Amino acid sequence: MSEPPRGASSRGAPSEAEAERILREQERRRQELPEDFYARHKAANLFLRHGQERALRRALERFGQLPLEGKEILEVGCGDGSWWSLFEAFGARREDLHGIDLEERRVEVCRGLYPQAEVRVGNAAELPWPDDRFDLVFQSTVFTSILDPEIRRRVAAEMMRVVRPEGHIVWYDFLFDNPSNANVQGVSSGELRKLFPDYRWKVWRVTLAPPLARRLVPRAWTLAALLESIRLLNSHALGVAWPKT
Repeated sequence: MSEPPRGASSRGAPSEAEAERILREQERRRQELPEDFYARHKAANLFLRHGQERALRRALERFGQLPLEGKEILEVGCGDGSWWSLFEAFGARREDLHGIDLEERRVEVCRGLYPQAEVRVGNAAELPWPDDRFDLVFQSTVFTSILDPEIRRRVAAEMMRVVRPEGHIVWYDFLFDNPSNANVQGVSSGELRKLFPDYRWKVWRVTLAPPLARRLVPRAWTLAALLESIRLLNSHALGVAWPKT
């Protein structure tokens, strides 16, 4: 039997019940939402994506991370790799992209799209990589899907373990609870800092609240852009973290 990566958790696999709940919720949403709900041909989705791209580019540039060429990147909860085309646009090489996701179906899609990349099925509470492996560790809307506080802490600890001392953690997630979906629990800036106590954070409030964007963008794209720039009605946080020492 091979030894676990240095520094890896010795507590075993995370709660099967929590992992199964997340997978059930993903399946429920897949069954209930229209197939094209997130399609880019819809004006609101394109607007939201453009805002995400601009915010991520500004954040990476501020911390001297552009271009991404030569940087080893891990996405926790990579899904089908929807962010990876953006990483490529920013200079990342496909062979330097790595990802992990609970859902085997989405991992297979990602592998088909990015055969040069390393994509694994697994739980981020026990990452299968050694310490200090990556230049950037990225997550998008993973933590808000985890309702168990202990598993949140374990995933955060694993992200800190596998990022290099000179590397960065990049975060994109909901700041607030979703009143219409009890399976989503927001992560405030204060909780974010508690999850990563050994890191300093720069956090921006980004992304016009999607329900508002879906109503407004098809009628008034310019007004939606103005509201997003004011930030008061934005629902997500984009953050970059680096070690305190």
